[in-house]
Amino acid sequence: MRPAPSPGRAKESITLGEADAARRVTAFLRSLLLLRRSVLLKLAAWSAAESAQTFLGGYCVARALDDGFLRGAPSTGLLWLAGAAVAILLGAPVVRGVFAQLPHLTEPLRDQLVQGSVVRALRTATATATGGGGSGGGGGDATAVSRLTSQTEIARDSFAGLVLATRSFVFVAVGALVGLLSLAPQFLLVVLPPLVLGLALFTASLRPMARAQHRYLDADEAVGRRAGITRTALRDTVACGAQEATAAQNRRAVEEAAAAQRALARWASVRTFAVATAGQLPVLLLLATAPWLLRQGVTAGAVVGALTYVLQSLLPALHTLMTVLGAAGARLFVVLDRLTQPLPPVPTPPPSPAPTAVPPGPRRTGRAAAALELRHVRAAYGPGARPVLDALELTVEQGEHIAVVGPSGIGKSTLLNIAAGMLTPDHGDVRLYGRDIAACPPSELPALRVLIPQEAYVFTGTLRDNLRYLRPGADRAAVDRTVDALALAPLVDRVGGLDRTLTPDALSLGERQRIALGRAHLAPAPLLLLDEATCHLDPVAEATAERALSARPGTLVVVAHRLSSALRADRILVLDGTLARYGTHDELLARSALYRDLVGHWSRVRE
Repeated sequence: MRPAPSPGRAKESITLGEADAARRVTAFLRSLLLLRRSVLLKLAAWSAAESAQTFLGGYCVARALDDGFLRGAPSTGLLWLAGAAVAILLGAPVVRGVFAQLPHLTEPLRDQLVQGSVVRALRTATATATGGGGSGGGGGDATAVSRLTSQTEIARDSFAGLVLATRSFVFVAVGALVGLLSLAPQFLLVVLPPLVLGLALFTASLRPMARAQHRYLDADEAVGRRAGITRTALRDTVACGAQEATAAQNRRAVEEAAAAQRALARWASVRTFAVATAGQLPVLLLLATAPWLLRQGVTAGAVVGALTYVLQSLLPALHTLMTVLGAAGARLFVVLDRLTQPLPPVPTPPPSPAPTAVPPGPRRTGRAAAALELRHVRAAYGPGARPVLDALELTVEQGEHIAVVGPSGIGKSTLLNIAAGMLTPDHGDVRLYGRDIAACPPSELPALRVLIPQEAYVFTGTLRDNLRYLRPGADRAAVDRTVDALALAPLVDRVGGLDRTLTPDALSLGERQRIALGRAHLAPAPLLLLDEATCHLDPVAEATAERALSARPGTLVVVAHRLSSALRADRILVLDGTLARYGTHDELLARSALYRDLVGHWSRVRE
């Protein structure tokens, strides 16, 4: 038995993982920036102009006081202030030049991330479809859309903000520090220590801030996944009485997201303290040390100029840098860490499984295990409700074609869902090919049965892939046999071929059902359950589909939509809510008043 890792080893593993992520993200950004050196040089040129503007702002204010107003020469003071105003006005072209270069950095970043996300999603989906998705197969990449939309946009916007803030702080700080040095070297003794201390405190908080941001993104995706699962499985959740368990799982996901938000807020307070230390403490120190500075020979104009550098240049640039680096920078690191993960390998599809052949043999002889057995099955729509299936006994032999009929709401769909293992009866046993369905792992049920509902599902993909949905490895010959058996050639021609991508919204309800029936014909499972899966087809198309599915090796159970569908079956099950009748068409005409009424109704509708 392998010993559990010690806390020290776990911490070391986390640190190594963070170091690997940092190297990967740094390498990605370095490669991006090195390919755009000309853009960086143009940005630096425009930013150098911003340094000169910053220098002139404080220097002109100091000279306006010392050489002008304090000496009784207001005209000189006004001239120096005019110089400061011109420097400010020249900032507009600088900002325009900077923003003109910015898209040349951000758009290539977004393009690379989108391309990587698409490749990752396709490989993950392919691996899942071919069975290479591990034990959690059956679901695609639930976060692919998030990566392509919100996370890619987060990366682009965060990168743009980080470039602007870093560039601005570096060149503004250079201009301000040069200005302070030119006014009096003593200013650096007052301004630099709190500035360096605040930056160091802020830098130390970046890694835990990134962890908190990573946790928040994970929690946010978990809430999205839970919402998607709850929405798509709502009907099954209610039918199985799993509302409380589902609500508890959703509640835990929401609570984790709230805890992650609180952690982010705590580190935001640390960032605020760092901004106050680096940006506002120098102002207080300049005011407190003003008498000492004046005794050192520093002029009053120089003190005001130093305050101008700190208040109008350093403090805004520092506040912007820490805000952007603390929020957008952490988001950028986390998102790039996720989006630049090594791509999954190209999956190799497994060999195509052949359909499970069930020897038809003599029907209803009982020599082999029945395809479907229901013993004393009772089911109701809810606690205390009247059962729609009550003590139902049914045996469907291998190779049989069975039709299920009855009024609307009598339990036909419930019966097929129980037979497929989608619903658990209130009482009774269900067996598929001799196996207790309650003991079958969900992963093994698709090899035994296929349930095709009335609402046919078609996804955006090629027609060939839609047909191979239940048998991804089917070869061309198998697909061609299905197209011929179900007379799908006109549909294939209309959509532009088997390898043309389908737009589900452009298909009629009947076309969707024909694709789903083709899927069933190609599926490897021996038992097919059709829940009014032909209701949108015309009688000729319905007859073609049912004959093809009945001729396929295996067993067919159909909820009949028309009398002709029931007449094609070997036997018919009539559900009337109190007593189920089972037999051939002629037997039921003699023994079931409800079946006679249904036949009369169908005949009148046909007339």
